[in-house]
Amino acid sequence: MISLSIANNIAEVVLDAPHKLNSLDEQALAELSRAYDDAAAAAARGKVRALLLRGEGRAFCAGRDIQNVTPESDDAEAYLAGLVQPLLKKMSAFPAPTFAAAQGACLGVGLGLLLATDVVYVAENAKFGSPFAKLGATLDSGGHWYFTERLGMHRTLDLIYTAELMSGAEAVAQGMFSRAMPADELLPSTREIVTRVAAGATGAFTASKELVAHIRDQRLGLWDALAEENAEQARLCKSEDYAEGFRAFQEKRSPVFNGTLAR
Repeated sequence: MISLSIANNIAEVVLDAPHKLNSLDEQALAELSRAYDDAAAAAARGKVRALLLRGEGRAFCAGRDIQNVTPESDDAEAYLAGLVQPLLKKMSAFPAPTFAAAQGACLGVGLGLLLATDVVYVAENAKFGSPFAKLGATLDSGGHWYFTERLGMHRTLDLIYTAELMSGAEAVAQGMFSRAMPADELLPSTREIVTRVAAGATGAFTASKELVAHIRDQRLGLWDALAEENAEQARLCKSEDYAEGFRAFQEKRSPVFNGTLAR
């Protein structure tokens, strides 16, 4: 259902149940959480410097697997607060740059997985939105926050009320994700970018990741954010990668980074 492979300093996590559009039940969420734990442990040993999340088949993830759920006895809060939310926090805090490649349906908890990832590339014909109006339920997995933040209140409620879906191209145009690509180019292009990033100054990238999250969560103004940047740069200048980057520039050669970050 969930697989993890590590090669060339890249962890690749795969949702591998294409017969059910990679929908996630409790067992699959537990497996996905363990995969991120294992990848994070490898990152702590210097073996992982970037992570790629993807789904097999024609969909990234259609959301929660409700095939065997009895609505009268369903404990949605236990599923969301007990399983989904801790996983999303873990994904957001992963100690290296994270990427996702998303095609087809990306809904519910599947959408939440993307929103918890640093950089998301999508197929032009991927589908995003809130289909829950058809279930008598509501958007979850942080969708309300991210949709309101990136799309505004009116567009958010339009999507929720109508259950209409955005294409990947439309989602990128409206600021939801980073880039949209033709479906057949999505995975090879994403892998090429991830490979390039994994060879870069990933310690500095992770510092920027933490800064961006802090600026967002604390709603920092310009001068407070600038002060945070100054402090981070002071720490970075003690790292091996900082020295290597400067020397490579001075010597007119390509830098060879090891991903270290002075703490």
